[in-house]
Amino acid sequence: MLDTIRILGVTITNEEMDDILEYFYSEIKKSKTKLFITTPNPEMLVYAHRHSVYKDKLNSSSIALPDGVGLFFASGLLGKALKERIPGVDFIEKLCKESIDKPLSMGFLGAKPGIAEQAAKRLLKRYPYLDIRFVASEWDESGFAWNKKKNDKHLDILFVAFGVPKQEEWIYANLPSLPVKAAMGVGGSLDFLSGNVRRAPFLIRLLGLEWLFRLITQPWRWKRQLALLTFIKLVLAKKDN
Repeated sequence: MLDTIRILGVTITNEEMDDILEYFYSEIKKSKTKLFITTPNPEMLVYAHRHSVYKDKLNSSSIALPDGVGLFFASGLLGKALKERIPGVDFIEKLCKESIDKPLSMGFLGAKPGIAEQAAKRLLKRYPYLDIRFVASEWDESGFAWNKKKNDKHLDILFVAFGVPKQEEWIYANLPSLPVKAAMGVGGSLDFLSGNVRRAPFLIRLLGLEWLFRLITQPWRWKRQLALLTFIKLVLAKKDN
């Protein structure tokens, strides 16, 4: 079992990426296992604080990657620091890189029209050994035609980019009937992977200022950043209790 902590009532996986990947590979080999993977960040936790049904769905996930840097600092304030921050886009990249030795069939679903396809094509240029069998903006089995060489419609993992909270709600509702072993809500990761949105330079990410970089490069996101202030208030109130 993976170690976990709770931040504002939401369960977060507290392991290093390599240990999570080992668990992931082990679980998808089991015939009846289906993994629900989430990427909690401050915005998601604020929404979960206000919507208990959504919080319950987050807490049903098999793996909850601590995506936002705010979670990393909050965990320290609340008495049990997270071992590692694991952005969803880095997790996807790691799975792709390791697919040369640990093959996975995968699919990309969601984002704006054409983005999932661009992300898949861009990843294939870097990792030509990838087994990508499904690409679509909306769920439709015709998306399996993207890779006509593969007749097997089952996937090891489906990356879903419908945005918060829709992607987690959709996975929760549909995972039991989906022809996949795992499904992961990936938010804006496909925008990064497609090259349509520039990711912050490594040093900025290392300093935990990726949120500031996105605010500067995408100023229309300022209202979403207000959730960070709310998150800080909620964490400080929890610390004082």
